[in-house]
Order: sequence, then structure tokens, then C-alpha cells
Amino acid sequence: MSRKKHSKKEVEAALVYAEKNGWRIDVGGSHAWGKIYCPYNDKECRCGEFCIVSIWSTPKSPQNHAKQIKRVVDNCAVKKACDEE
Repeated sequence: MSRKKHSKKEVEAALVYAEKNGWRIDVGGSHAWGKIYCPYNDKECRCGEFCIVSIWSTPKSPQNHAKQIKRVVDNCAVKKACDEE
């Protein structure tokens, strides 16, 4: 099933990047456009908060928000540990 595209092309590209890395995207929410969820869902990752990131509808800087999304995907502690083994 396809999801609604983000209106900012930079953010949409980062979301596609996250999807290719196995992250799930849920569109909708109270203040955010949606959220992305780590595929590992490990309780040890990020002090038990899991890897969940809010995606803003109208970020002040779409470029910076896109970089932040990619940074979270690339720096997932569980993914890094799996890659090192």
C-alpha cells in the first residue's frame, strides 16, 4: 500500500531512504505529518524509547530536517551493532 507523499521534496527523499533501510512510516498524528519507526524495535536502543522520529509537516528548513532523518537512520545503535558483527 502506498503512503501519502510529503510536500517537501527533501523530506520525501529522506523518507524514501528510511523505507529502503526498513523503517516503517506512519502518516498522521496530532502535531506531526507522521512518524518513522525503526525496524529493530529493540528495548535497549535509545534508553528504551525505541527509534521513533516525528516528521514535521512544515519544517523551518526542509534540508536540515531531511539530514536529521537520514542521520537517525544511519546512526541506529542496533543496526550499527549488527553491521560490526
